[in-house]
Amino acid sequence: MPQRIVDLSLTIDDNMPAHKLFQRPFHMPHLTHEQTSSWGLGTEDDPMTTATAYVSMNDHVGTHVDSFFHVSPTGGKIADMPLDMFMGKAVCFDLTHVPDLGEIDVAEMEAAEKASEVTVDGHIVLLNTGLHRRHYPNPEVCTSNPGVSAEATHWLADRGSKIHGVEGPSTDAPNHALFPNHRVCRDRGLTHYEWLVNLEELVGKGEFMFYGAPLKLGQGTGGLTRAFAVVDD
Repeated sequence: MPQRIVDLSLTIDDNMPAHKLFQRPFHMPHLTHEQTSSWGLGTEDDPMTTATAYVSMNDHVGTHVDSFFHVSPTGGKIADMPLDMFMGKAVCFDLTHVPDLGEIDVAEMEAAEKASEVTVDGHIVLLNTGLHRRHYPNPEVCTSNPGVSAEATHWLADRGSKIHGVEGPSTDAPNHALFPNHRVCRDRGLTHYEWLVNLEELVGKGEFMFYGAPLKLGQGTGGLTRAFAVVDD
């Protein structure tokens, strides 16, 4: 059966939207081809120019995975977490009926699991809510995301799912300061990806392979990630 790669990563751009607690990133030219044309690189008959860019950003902006240290002072930072944690069998749940600022609870999880025809057993679980397509790149994308309830997070943990992933800047809704998903993740040894995109392309695909290795940041509280899935077509 032919396979297809689905890119699940948000493009990092200068001044892109970010969670309300974090500064937007800077991504701008550093050296340009025009600037380096006088450096004498290459040879006379084959001159070469070069370009570089400067990036400065919080490690929880754009597509990223939270380290255990993010919510626990005794948890491991991103470079200390095992690489094999960031890949594995996965399933994507269709939760597009959940409204902005809504709550994803156990009933939604169970119904979506049944519809996916995949029983969660150690799977990475991705949650497609349609948030990104509804709002990005408008700033309200950062103030509209649904949240995953504490009970739904326990539901994932009870089924051996060590990692889940959402669209938008957080697994918790921004209209309160309770952070139930983050707190249960802290207590149950889970973590999650935030700001995945193109999840609608994974709905109905059954079980597939997910890959989301983060940058090996020595002091990383989160890991900027190029996430993708390999699905059967």
